[in-house]
Amino acid sequence: MDVLSDLLHRAHARNALVRQLIQRPPWALAFTGAPPLTVVAALGGHASVRLDDAGVAPVRLAPGDIALIGGAHPHTIADDPSTPPQAVIHGSRKHVVGDGAAAAGARAGATVGVQRSLGPRTYGDGLPGATIMLRGACELRGEAGVRLLGMLPALAVVPAGPRTRAALDLLAAEVARDEPGQDAVLHRLLDLVLVLALRAWCGGPGASVPSWHRALADPVAGEALRLLHERPAHRWTVAELAAGAGMSRAAFAARFRSMVGEPPLTYLTGWRMTLGADLLSDTDATVAVVAREVGYGDAFAFSVAFKRAHGVSPSAWRRRTH
Repeated sequence: MDVLSDLLHRAHARNALVRQLIQRPPWALAFTGAPPLTVVAALGGHASVRLDDAGVAPVRLAPGDIALIGGAHPHTIADDPSTPPQAVIHGSRKHVVGDGAAAAGARAGATVGVQRSLGPRTYGDGLPGATIMLRGACELRGEAGVRLLGMLPALAVVPAGPRTRAALDLLAAEVARDEPGQDAVLHRLLDLVLVLALRAWCGGPGASVPSWHRALADPVAGEALRLLHERPAHRWTVAELAAGAGMSRAAFAARFRSMVGEPPLTYLTGWRMTLGADLLSDTDATVAVVAREVGYGDAFAFSVAFKRAHGVSPSAWRRRTH
């Protein structure tokens, strides 16, 4: 299993929420209590996305563009960065902002109740000339989710492309349906949009991605990473990994370190600590069982490595995260 697939599987978004907004300018929605990862896409018309706490310049989305908000940043989606919010949304709760903003919107011909239901998961005024947006809110799981978010800046924009646009069109076609299993369909389609957007952003110019991601394209380091993720509990040695690559131990170790930024067994230890942390949080398995699951022969050795990595003992981690 490649590293990105493994991360996405283990950090699998849960309680994903997908909504469609169809609103005629001027309009602006402020979102507080944001999830760890938010996907915003423009389907028709232009929109702006601005973070309200990160000191990042607003971005403008053209039709087909996707914005990824990495981290629980309160943010505002609007027709223009200067439009004041007409409503503040926290989870499923909405608060319409005071009379001044509402009156200004009314004078400009906007519908003040920018969250009027137009059907399943679809809100706005639905009038001609409206901007059409999709917003997906993703909850991520544990330390694997933290690693996944480490790939992204606070705000990343993926320009429109044929592959992402096809996935967005399919998501848009399904979001307003109300059929059996619809939540499962939307969850998987949002996953598809997210994976394609991540892939496009990481391969784009100027993207600052982790060293391990750049190493995936290397036939030696990429294959070693695949093996480490496929069998993290195996008692790997540098010699065994080098033999699989058909290289000497020294040459392999130097190649892996130059590509990934750390020695292979150091990378493996870090990944095992991520897996161990999530097993402690998500299961009731004993520390000894968790230790064996991630490749340690006894609980003591695992506990020493875990405390070195996370600053607390496995038992303390479990109490803190349960």
